[in-house]
Amino acid sequence: VGAELERMSDEELARRVSDVQIFARVVPEQKLRIVNALKANNEVVAMTGDGVNDAPALKAAHIGIAMGGRGTDVAREAASIVLLDDDFSSIVEAVKLGRRIYDNIKKAIVFIVAVHVPIAGLSMLPVFFADWPLLILPVHIAFLQLIIDPACTLIFEAEQAEADVMRRPPRKRDVGLFSKETLSIALLQGFSILAVCLGVFLLARRDHADDAARALTFVTLVVAFIVVILVNRSWLRSAVAMFRVPNPAVRWVLLGAVTFLGVAVLVPFARRLFHFAPLHLTDLLLSLGAGLLCVLWFEVAKRVRRARAGSRLVPSS
Repeated sequence: VGAELERMSDEELARRVSDVQIFARVVPEQKLRIVNALKANNEVVAMTGDGVNDAPALKAAHIGIAMGGRGTDVAREAASIVLLDDDFSSIVEAVKLGRRIYDNIKKAIVFIVAVHVPIAGLSMLPVFFADWPLLILPVHIAFLQLIIDPACTLIFEAEQAEADVMRRPPRKRDVGLFSKETLSIALLQGFSILAVCLGVFLLARRDHADDAARALTFVTLVVAFIVVILVNRSWLRSAVAMFRVPNPAVRWVLLGAVTFLGVAVLVPFARRLFHFAPLHLTDLLLSLGAGLLCVLWFEVAKRVRRARAGSRLVPSS
């Protein structure tokens, strides 16, 4: 209670504040001390209030939340967030929305980094091998951007929240979007695509002309981009399970990518524009299979993640 707080020093309060769940009969100065004690323990502090006496603590907290209906003007000015409906359940929904947005931005960043690794690699490697043809031309990059941009701005932005979004612990304040995990996943996906595309190119070049090898490599690259979109829609659920999760943008982006790829490979005028040669069905199946398999290791990683998440939710006996 407030009388006990009055007798504690700031250092003692910081030591004991984590063991106490309820504070009663505290004055405004003591609310501020509680907030500062939690901050001294490196906690992320949220404070709710509606009165003038709550303003100092609302201002000092990392996240001050004031009531928009019955809250005073002073409390609303001091707070970071104002609840227009004065409903505490709105805080839960706001946290859920914030975590969903953060997850989707992280997925989009992984996708952007992952797809640009093979683009850069396939563009630069022929420079170091005199007998190699150019694998990526400006028209190819323009085509790929028709997949990359809608995927980032439409697909990942519209993804629903992960199943465990409210069960996971809060992330640490010093963990940014470009964490080691995020960057590692992106680079592994990117280099996996690059390695498979180079393998397809080297294998095709033994029996085909350069234009045909370029076409097979490009088909592999586009299919791999589609697979990267599908596997990154969720970092917990499988790509197959995500087909049951509605996201209209996925259907339109994938339909457009497959249609334009078919035109580039099958229509003579488009083939000349892309510097492709006619392809046999068996060659196309090879490219399609390679593109489908290149990042499926991420599905195994997600299965391990689901198993670990499940074990954390099982209560110990």
